[in-house]
Amino acid sequence: MPELYHQTIAQLSAALEAGSLTSVALMQAVIERTEAVEPQVKAFIHRDAEDALQQAHASDERRASGNSLGPLDGIPIGIKDILAVKGQPLRCASKMLDNFVSPYDATVIAQLKAAGAVLWGRLNMDEFAMGSSTENSAYMATANPWDLDRIPGGSSGGSAAAIAAGQAIATIGTDTGGSIRQPAALCGVVGMKPTYGLVSRYGLVAFASSLDQAGPMTRTVEDAALLLQTMLGKDPLDSTSIAMPKVPDFRAELKHRKGPWKLGVPREFFGDGIDPEVKANIEAAIEWYRAQGSEIVDISLPHAHLSVPVYYIVATAEASSNLARFDGVRYGHRSVAVEDALSLFTQSRGEGFGDEVKRRIILGTYVLSSGYYDAYYLRAQKVRTLIRRDFENAFETVDAILSPTSPTPAFKRGERSNDPLAMYLSDIYTIAVNLAGLPALSLPSGFTSNGLPIGLQVIGKAFGEADLFAVAQAYEQAHNFHLVTAEL
Repeated sequence: MPELYHQTIAQLSAALEAGSLTSVALMQAVIERTEAVEPQVKAFIHRDAEDALQQAHASDERRASGNSLGPLDGIPIGIKDILAVKGQPLRCASKMLDNFVSPYDATVIAQLKAAGAVLWGRLNMDEFAMGSSTENSAYMATANPWDLDRIPGGSSGGSAAAIAAGQAIATIGTDTGGSIRQPAALCGVVGMKPTYGLVSRYGLVAFASSLDQAGPMTRTVEDAALLLQTMLGKDPLDSTSIAMPKVPDFRAELKHRKGPWKLGVPREFFGDGIDPEVKANIEAAIEWYRAQGSEIVDISLPHAHLSVPVYYIVATAEASSNLARFDGVRYGHRSVAVEDALSLFTQSRGEGFGDEVKRRIILGTYVLSSGYYDAYYLRAQKVRTLIRRDFENAFETVDAILSPTSPTPAFKRGERSNDPLAMYLSDIYTIAVNLAGLPALSLPSGFTSNGLPIGLQVIGKAFGEADLFAVAQAYEQAHNFHLVTAEL
């Protein structure tokens, strides 16, 4: 058996239930591991070991009295620093919120607390979730545990790195254009973006409201299914959350949903720009599914090549609106070098926001301006509809879609810092899924010749998470790449 901090939720939950392990012992192992590797990885913005041990002790007392809250009871779960946890810092990795402490729990956090999970730390990210490398944090750059000179992906880089390094059993990330799946691929873990509306966004600091979704990041597909089960549900505090007629049991469904399937492969995702080793790996994974009896269908997503420009119009427009609330007046950073109300606003925002956030606010304000709204924003929304229809047409003939998650393995830190366009193209295979509001999952599919993880993306129909998990788990169980751990 691997070390406690490298085991899965399913394994640890069974041990806790059997009484062969206590939550306090598990939490202590995770704390000790974190203290040992955190100086190298830099996954956490904030952590409180004493509070985590108190939560673990409470879990052990519940189990001892026969009042276990379920499989997540006593499991350490790391939280991306964009979800509100009452009494904890909520910084979004930005100087703008440097001293802000959340007065309430996000709905996802309340659900995890109700399930008995031990909430463990605040994980690093790109500032306000804007980035693909976790180099845009105001505090530090997180390292990839597989190669400390490389980026872990972003914006949920801290969430992915923490699992890969054994600093958390599972984590919660958020995905606006691939921010769960891309770092999951680059760090060799499972990352899942649910259907838009399946998980409440209440208490998630908004970047782009029509795109943002919280989701699980775990070691295995089963763990992702188990964690997502806790997070879903209609929330009266979020008008975009959706009430499902019947709440599925994703973990139970995994036992019954077996292949073969009809799987689509979009020809547009295998053209120029993809790393040869990544391409060969994903093609081998596709051939494995074919060998197991699944029908592989060549499909086209004709507007997919427009997803990056559409995303960076829609997302920046929504960001410029959402971030207008950070004005130096009500909460957040307030500049002292001011002379009047206007300079209070401009100086506070200028000092509080980093370069990438400023870049996106400026771009979003531009595309929403009266002279350019029709030319850019309105046209982007029309193309977004075409992208969604491409997926709808594809899913008339296939059960799921297979593709690379990222066009390249993890790149060196600083390699793309001065080239925003190259950085934006890191998400070229993930962005269209958010624009269409679909579920998608990245799982480990192998390694490059120099030992860097590669991720396979499985895209599903809206609210087709159960089938998505089943397709992904079939590959996972046959290859066991999730059992390989980073050496630190």
